[in-house]
Formats: sequence, structure tokens, C-alpha cells
Amino acid sequence: MTQEDGLEDVIRRRIRGLRLARGWSLDALAARCHLSPSTLSRIETGHRRIALDQLVPIARALDTTLDQLVESPGDEDVVIRPQPQQLRGVTTWLLSRESSLQGVTVAKMRITPDKPAGPLGVHPGREWFTVLSGTASLQLGERTILVEAGQAAEFSTMVPHRVSAHGGPVEILEIFDHDGKRAHLHPSEDAG
Repeated sequence: MTQEDGLEDVIRRRIRGLRLARGWSLDALAARCHLSPSTLSRIETGHRRIALDQLVPIARALDTTLDQLVESPGDEDVVIRPQPQQLRGVTTWLLSRESSLQGVTVAKMRITPDKPAGPLGVHPGREWFTVLSGTASLQLGERTILVEAGQAAEFSTMVPHRVSAHGGPVEILEIFDHDGKRAHLHPSEDAG
């Protein structure tokens, strides 16, 4: 069975399931989508290929969208499988998609004590992180704040700042806005 055949089977089951959930007979759905009951029966049972010009009225009659009716049954649209990116003592796993969360990026970072100190970063926006394990050293201007596992920090990124490991590796979950992502996750630019 090809991937296309598998998706068609899922679409057939969705049509039948939605029809039965509404308590409709084949005749009732056929009347609503202007198809014959025998055509609808053959679509549901796999004895007829599904055509796009049939799916649109069927979706409309079932009070759903074409997108919902034909969405992939796989988990690619749900599960994010991040690939680690390593750079100068920091391993980063992006946990959000490019197009999600209105421009917000979620990343897990593992920072080791051998990360070069570098200059303090400044950029527009706010930043938030929580420590998953270890201790993070957050330098905000002249202040150094230790953030332990289970604690979180939120701050204006207009204050010169840097996050580093204190006393061993630290793992953090970080949320960046667009400016923070550009400043922290792109190696070609100065990072904070």
C-alpha cells in the first residue's frame, strides 16, 4: 500500500465516522452533498477513488474543512524531533517550528563551563528561561544572579546580559522573541 492509499483510507474512515457520529444514513449525507447514495457508499468502502470535486461538498455537508478531512494521519505535524546544534560550549535543541507561536522560539540549551565568556549582549525584547538541571549564572549588567534547577528568570534584553554555567553543565529551557532568537541562535551574529 502506498502512502497515498493509506491517506485515502484515513479519509474514507473520517467520512464514515463523521456521518455515523451525526446519526446520518448514506441517503441523508448524499442529499446534503448532492451525490448519489451509491457513489457515497463506494467512496466509503474503497470501491471508488475519491475526487477533489467530491471531497469539497462532502466536507461542507459534514461541517468540517477540507484540510481537516485530508490532514495527514502521521505525527509530523505534532511531534518535533529536534536535532542538536553545537557551538562553543552550547548545545541547542529547537523545540518550536519556525511558523509557530507568533514569532516566539522555544529552545532547550545545554551550556558547559567551557563556553567562552564573550561580550554581554543587548537587543530589544524580553527573555525568559527556566533551569532544568544544574545552576545558571545570569549576568545582568553589573549583577550576577545564580538561578537554580526549578527556578526561572525573566528580564529585559536591553540590559547587557549573558547566561553561563555555574559549577558544571546547566540545562535550560528558553523562550526567545524574534530579536532574542536572532541574537542567541545565529552564530554569525554577536550573541548575548
